[in-house]
Amino acid sequence: MTSSPPTGVFVPVPTFFKPQSASNSLQPAVDVQTQIEHSVFLAQNGVRGLVLLGSTGEAIHMSRQERIDVIAGVRKGLTEAGFPDYPIMAGTLINSVDETLEWLEDFKKAGAQWGLVLAPGYFGAAASQEGIREWYTVVADRSPLPVLIYNYPGVTNGVLVTPETYRILAQHPNIVGCKMSHAIVSYHNQVSLDPKIDHAKFRVYSGLGQQLGPIVFFDAAGVIDGLAAIYPKTVCTLMKLAEIRPITEANLQRIKELQYTVSTTEEFIGKFGIVGIKEAVKRVTGYGTMEGGRLPIKGKLPEGEWEKWSEVWERIQKTEDSLSEKDFK
Repeated sequence: MTSSPPTGVFVPVPTFFKPQSASNSLQPAVDVQTQIEHSVFLAQNGVRGLVLLGSTGEAIHMSRQERIDVIAGVRKGLTEAGFPDYPIMAGTLINSVDETLEWLEDFKKAGAQWGLVLAPGYFGAAASQEGIREWYTVVADRSPLPVLIYNYPGVTNGVLVTPETYRILAQHPNIVGCKMSHAIVSYHNQVSLDPKIDHAKFRVYSGLGQQLGPIVFFDAAGVIDGLAAIYPKTVCTLMKLAEIRPITEANLQRIKELQYTVSTTEEFIGKFGIVGIKEAVKRVTGYGTMEGGRLPIKGKLPEGEWEKWSEVWERIQKTEDSLSEKDFK
């Protein structure tokens, strides 16, 4: 039987690169060792699984061998750190069916358990729902890994997968979930509550931590959230409390407090994207550099910008420091 990913918090981890000064290549070299260390840090602090090579992971800026090296390296590193079979999704960000399947073959051999497959959007304005459904069906029929539908209109010329399309594709035995990286909460709720979908098999995740509490209350499986790369304990504690039934008054009050803390901090993630995530990871956890990603998104925050968010950082850092293993695991 095809396995589905677990509920909980996944992190779309950034790909770490060495400083340009330490690289002999045209672009900064991939830093697999730092990737492993950050992955182990997340596994130790409540994160249920990783998404490697997604949009935040800049897979589209990397070579085939680099992508393989990252997944294989992280799989080996997690196993050696005492996390065998730790959940890993790997992202495909291309439009060609044949090349998508090639990436999925590589990812399976390197140790990923699922493929997070971005909806084809180069010709977004011309992509019908029928065409999207057929594209995913062709991929899923042949994929060596179970796949999840990844809908991120911001990088696919506005392609929006509808609840009807999710309902139809959820019936495919090799399609086991979706990630919605948009703010249409109604779509999350329609899909996670749809009685025609087997939700034990088809898992619904948001790409936005600011939606975590509201969507989990309505049976979503969790989030694939960039803030958790920086403050994993806070996001994972919110997830744990949101899953508990029945919801007590005390838990509801705590959920509200945590959701406010998460949502206000997510404003930073939304504004600065990959560059902001990488700088925050370095400043808060010590992993990586503050040189941003690969061109064209190389760079760092404007001078003085980090300090403008001091109230937000102080609030979430205080929360993170107050949490222990019993809170988030």
